[in-house]
Amino acid sequence: MRRKPRHRPEEQINHERWLVSYADFITLLLAVFAVMYAISQVNEGKYRALSASLISAIAKEPERRDAEIVVAEPVYLPIAPALILSEDPAARKAARLGEAQLRLQQKMQIIARDIMAAFAPLVKDGQVHVTQSERGVRVEINASALFPLGEATLQKDSIKLLSAVGQVLKNVDHAIQVEGHADDMPIITPKFPSNWELSAVRASTVVRLLIDNGVLATRLTALGYGENRPVESNDSEQGRARNRRVTLMILSGLSDVSSDDNPADALPDTETGSRP
Repeated sequence: MRRKPRHRPEEQINHERWLVSYADFITLLLAVFAVMYAISQVNEGKYRALSASLISAIAKEPERRDAEIVVAEPVYLPIAPALILSEDPAARKAARLGEAQLRLQQKMQIIARDIMAAFAPLVKDGQVHVTQSERGVRVEINASALFPLGEATLQKDSIKLLSAVGQVLKNVDHAIQVEGHADDMPIITPKFPSNWELSAVRASTVVRLLIDNGVLATRLTALGYGENRPVESNDSEQGRARNRRVTLMILSGLSDVSSDDNPADALPDTETGSRP
């Protein structure tokens, strides 16, 4: 006899299964908001320490900078968006300051690179040394490459090289100091009674040539130091030759950037001192 098929009981549909998915969604949403909240909180103390260490590492001048610098292509280090967009005014100001200082350092590197290119023959011969520090770009030129011994009239070849440098400097807005230096050998001539006059006139001669090549006179300062700021001992002819020099100092104005409320608009300083 054929058995009758058994009827399986109908499965009951659970109408509350959506609660499982909903609970998972809410949990993930809470996790997302927790992460966003954590990112938005800026520890001002830690940020300032980080900013100071970055600036110090980039801007600090090493104890010895006698060798010419090798200037790389600029690489900007971006400030974290969370710091720039922070609601804390101090954190935003610190972020803007750090970014302005980094960009200024990169700008000075470009200036140094272009000056080295203009002075390429003298750099190769060791008669020009270009160094960069927190204060700015220093271009040290051996006086023998510019002037005859005991004179302040530029040689023909040096006029071409300085004119090329003037084309570089006329496109930047930094203050520039031109410093004349001499050795300790006395000079007594009708035109130059001492090394003071000789060094000052040499600096003024370079300033005049830069002005003729488009550099604004208001950005230039001529200084004569005579024999009072030697970089080597005057006991040897080699040392005296090194001390007879003309130095171009392109000031970075970094100190003004550090103290200005709006560092992006800060102007370079016009400090007239110099370090040996």
